Amino acid sequence: MQTALDAPATPSPAERAARQAEIVQALGAVVPAHALLWQREDTTPYECDGLTAYRQRPLVVCLPETEAQVQAVLQTCHRLRVPVVARGAGTGLSGGAMPHALGVTLSLAKFNRILQIDPVSRLARVQCGVRNLAISEAAAPYGLYYAPDPSSQIACTIGGNVAENSGGVHCLKYGLTVHNVLQVRGFTAEGEAVTFGSEALDSPGYDLLAAVIGSEGMLAVTTEVTVKLIPKPQLARCILASFDDLRKAGDAVAAVIAAGIIPAGLEMMDKPMTAAVEDFVQAGYDLEAEAILLCESDGTPEEVEEEIGRMSAVLSASGATKIAVSQSEAERLRFWSGRKNAFPASGRISPDYMCMDSTIPRKRLADILQAIAALEHKYGLRCANVFHAGDGNLHPLILFDANDPDQLQRCEQFGAEILETSVAMGGTVTGEHGVGVEKLNSMCVQFSAAENAQMAALKQAFDPEGLLNPGKVIPTLNRCAEYGRELVRGGLRAFAGIERF
Repeated sequence: MQTALDAPATPSPAERAARQAEIVQALGAVVPAHALLWQREDTTPYECDGLTAYRQRPLVVCLPETEAQVQAVLQTCHRLRVPVVARGAGTGLSGGAMPHALGVTLSLAKFNRILQIDPVSRLARVQCGVRNLAISEAAAPYGLYYAPDPSSQIACTIGGNVAENSGGVHCLKYGLTVHNVLQVRGFTAEGEAVTFGSEALDSPGYDLLAAVIGSEGMLAVTTEVTVKLIPKPQLARCILASFDDLRKAGDAVAAVIAAGIIPAGLEMMDKPMTAAVEDFVQAGYDLEAEAILLCESDGTPEEVEEEIGRMSAVLSASGATKIAVSQSEAERLRFWSGRKNAFPASGRISPDYMCMDSTIPRKRLADILQAIAALEHKYGLRCANVFHAGDGNLHPLILFDANDPDQLQRCEQFGAEILETSVAMGGTVTGEHGVGVEKLNSMCVQFSAAENAQMAALKQAFDPEGLLNPGKVIPTLNRCAEYGRELVRGGLRAFAGIERF
């Protein structure tokens, strides 16, 4: 029996039209007519997420307005064996929301209500389409906020954050999405209502909440999320430190953590990225520096004063050429404005960019930056780097022109080699952007066939027909075998049993 994963990637026009008519008719019985889009001009805006290099126009887009409609849509698609790809704001950067050629894109944009703010229990219960930043805005009158803060927080949704286990510049101290979510409600591929976690500190049985968070929409469709809220700190101040050498900056990051300090945020930007953002937002960055660090402390005034002093001493001893400390909230926000606008700033200096996402041990920060510099020469493309230095989460932005097929191919190879190098240095192929379609090959580098099979078995347990977001995240054995042959042909390091740097 054919599964969703076996469906042709490029259906014939006749096949597409027939399947489309069948799906539209069936879904028209469970959702209002205005909730269905299938004309080309209506579905084209949904053909990709933030990874614009890969596109696929969906067969049908469905925009339900109630949980009952979501359930009915999933039940209908399961009966017809139609793949379903859930979509939030479309800000993802790994192609996780790229549509299936013969499937339904389930847009949850209308699920945008904040259902409850409980200042006593310090939690918020929200629909999946609520923007990340909107949670903190709603909690602000109670002196509370939601800690995970991706750079796209003004637009990205909490449902998407759950799918990708998103982080942000303050994740070093306050954790990722998985550390700040109490409960997730939604539906399985069959339309069965499910709840993971609870509003209590713990729930009985297996910890399936941790399995669902970061599962990229492959296990269930999220409709409601309950998150932790924490008190806003009395004070926050940020250090802006300049370094004349990448290795000194990388070593400074490790030195701060080794000193027993856990900053609220610890970010690093290299010289090309600093130049791009300074031209965009005038954050006051040192354009002569080879790298800059942003180190934030928050808490009581006394705690902040003491920690800022300790961090400044460590940074000076590590070779910082300049150190500035924010003297007001406005200045702190200005320091962060460059980091928060790194991606749009890169879009101003290049027709396209591909943002990679990998994680390495902190002590290898300088090594990976030097490796990336060598890869710039190898592939003839520029790369600007910005990353969550405190936990070693890299975000190299490879600059290219997608209108040039050769540049796109070189960009893909460049990115794959960054990920491979990260694994060789003891890291991982993703930190917070997910695998999606972008890193399928790289999953073959990091994980063995047995490990990938275990992940596939978990997917099978939740979704036996393989209808939720098929073809993403978990590579097939054939794909890994072919990618291994490509690595050998390309002269890259040995596949499966990779040589460590």
